[in-house]
Amino acid sequence: MANPMRTVSFKLSERLDDAVSDLARRRKSGRSALVREALEALVKGKRRSVTAAVDELVAPVVGPADLSTNPKHMVGYGR
Repeated sequence: MANPMRTVSFKLSERLDDAVSDLARRRKSGRSALVREALEALVKGKRRSVTAAVDELVAPVVGPADLSTNPKHMVGYGR
């Protein structure tokens, strides 16, 4: 049997409300599910790295991972 859900009310700034809506839309998830997931992680003490958090907010970068691995990018370096 599933745990019954309670309805809870809380206030968010307009900026945070917009961010929650945007993230839920991008994850194809509901706002309530997203807030539940975040609160469960906080209560359980789960911490994500800054990189993992930023990865959700930033579009993937297209290009070589490390320019120093391609000799043509090193031409003239140090001169």
